[in-house]
Amino acid sequence: MFTGIVEEIGEIVRVEPAGDGARLEIRGKTVTEGTRHGDSIAVDGVCLTVVGLDGEVFTVDVVAETLARSTLGGKDAGARVNLERAVRADQRLGGHIVQGHVDGTAAVLDRTPGDHGERMRFSLPPALARYVVEKGSIAVDGVSLTVAAVDAESFTVALIPATLELTTLGARRPGDPVNLEVDVIAKYVEKQVAAYAGAHAREAGR
Repeated sequence: MFTGIVEEIGEIVRVEPAGDGARLEIRGKTVTEGTRHGDSIAVDGVCLTVVGLDGEVFTVDVVAETLARSTLGGKDAGARVNLERAVRADQRLGGHIVQGHVDGTAAVLDRTPGDHGERMRFSLPPALARYVVEKGSIAVDGVSLTVAAVDAESFTVALIPATLELTTLGARRPGDPVNLEVDVIAKYVEKQVAAYAGAHAREAGR
């Protein structure tokens, strides 16, 4: 599990095809500290398992489904990515619960500079729209953000200067793809409400 508080911006140093998947080598000075083989690191919001370590460079394997469902399939050597190690039980949950299971991708629609930060608007896939609410949480490229506004086709977040500086969102431009993970709590609530409604419907039909 992750919190959506990015620890550093890393760099993909090598992309090697591996069957229908890929093996990535990524440089990250902070996230490799204390990391061991088998640990999890979120790369642009995608939970990946460390299969190799060489100094500040760690290696991960990415299966075909992950390449297809996330932006990692379009990454080349030199790409900058957000990195976060899995949270420990004794750490503060500074953002929100992020599983590292990307639900889909979106595109940056526009950026609006303000006096202190920016507002950034993203497209909203129809399949995810019901999970995105104003003032709710969403992870964009692994960054925990609060939804400032939402409509049927897009949502907007407000980014403070620190987020723009310390994550890759500061370099995103209109048209760029990003990974999305909606709040898992919203999914569980939907499932429980649906089950409750279904049970009552069956009772009423008897």
